[in-house]
Amino acid sequence: MAVNMRGAFTLVEILIVVVIIGILAAITVPQFASATTQAQHIATFDQLRKVRSSLSLYYLQAGGRYPDITAGDGTWGQLLSLSYMREAPVNFWIGTGHPKVITLASSPDAGFQAAHGWIFNPANGYVWAGSFNGLDEPFARP
Repeated sequence: MAVNMRGAFTLVEILIVVVIIGILAAITVPQFASATTQAQHIATFDQLRKVRSSLSLYYLQAGGRYPDITAGDGTWGQLLSLSYMREAPVNFWIGTGHPKVITLASSPDAGFQAAHGWIFNPANGYVWAGSFNGLDEPFARP
């Protein structure tokens, strides 16, 4: 009586494993993409809260004055130089555009853009994240 010793997988067995792995990948990859988008939104909102807190603290300690913030790449003026913030905030939502650039305006963005990461209103000290609306919700990316 001969004993059949199998030491290798058949082609059919390997194909079945590959198909199962493909199905599992198709199910999980979209969930990770959604998690990345949500993380970018949350990280940008967290940066916005930190900037607003820094501005409020500066305003109180400076006797009702807002810092001199100019338009530019991370130009947060006294907020950085006087250590109200350690570093310029990053707007992760706009991606690879200009996530640290500040523009001066009196209202938030009206739609998604990647030209600036932050909007500062020097008249009332209000700040918005770029590509977020007035309710601090992000606009959909194109």
